[in-house]
Amino acid sequence: MQLNCLNHVIDLSSPQVMGILNVTPDSFSDGGAFTQLDKALLQAEQMVSAGAAIIDIGGESTRPGAKAVTQQQELDRVLPVIEAVSQRLDTPVSIDTSKAVVMKEAVAAGASFVNDVNALRAEGAVETAADLGVPVCLMHMQGEPRTMQQAPHYEDVVADVSDFLLARAHACEAAGISATQIVIDPGFGFGKTLEHNLTLLQQLDQLCSLGYPLLAGISRKSMIGTLLGDRPADQRLHGSVAAAVIAAMKGARLLRVHDVAETVDAVKIVTAVLD
Repeated sequence: MQLNCLNHVIDLSSPQVMGILNVTPDSFSDGGAFTQLDKALLQAEQMVSAGAAIIDIGGESTRPGAKAVTQQQELDRVLPVIEAVSQRLDTPVSIDTSKAVVMKEAVAAGASFVNDVNALRAEGAVETAADLGVPVCLMHMQGEPRTMQQAPHYEDVVADVSDFLLARAHACEAAGISATQIVIDPGFGFGKTLEHNLTLLQQLDQLCSLGYPLLAGISRKSMIGTLLGDRPADQRLHGSVAAAVIAAMKGARLLRVHDVAETVDAVKIVTAVLD
């Protein structure tokens, strides 16, 4: 199992770590920390040195209640960082966006993976992704970031998320995206209560059996903070690593995290056990 990211290949025969690089002023955990190009590049270098298989760059916060940004604002934030990281480091770069134009410009700047919390549902997104020929990650989200945590409800969260992800994957295949280039993401924290999140993590193996590699993004999220007694985001390291280990043991193949070095170490132990 592997992803062909233009000039790079990501081997998913064992779990791999995706490092988060938010170039936003308002992300829930590291907002404002990497808005300057030199700081963003240094962070990317450190994550790659620590073992990240891919760097995920985002220019619009999708935390609950976050404000939308314009297409131009997003481009202005991400393009210089994508260019710098892709030129300096021999590691694939992912663009975390839902906008078709941002996807296209980001790939032209050096990105080779599209990570979309909206599962390529925006106008022109699926057609653009198909034309670009890069792997895509389709995430489940109930509602939209501004309102998604107000009253999440499911009849059966695992079945509902599975049905959505399969429908989106099939829509992408119909649009010309190869099934081997599709990754799915249950969207922890995106329109889900703590109970929903825990149920998804407990039954993640069911989602991993759908036929597509699965990305788990649990790092530093509010579910971790709540379980640790309302711990702030920058004090959720150990809980985040524990969640990543559970996800990897359940079959996740990409782990999207803030704390790369610690997660990479943990994944080495998981891989040894699974092998």
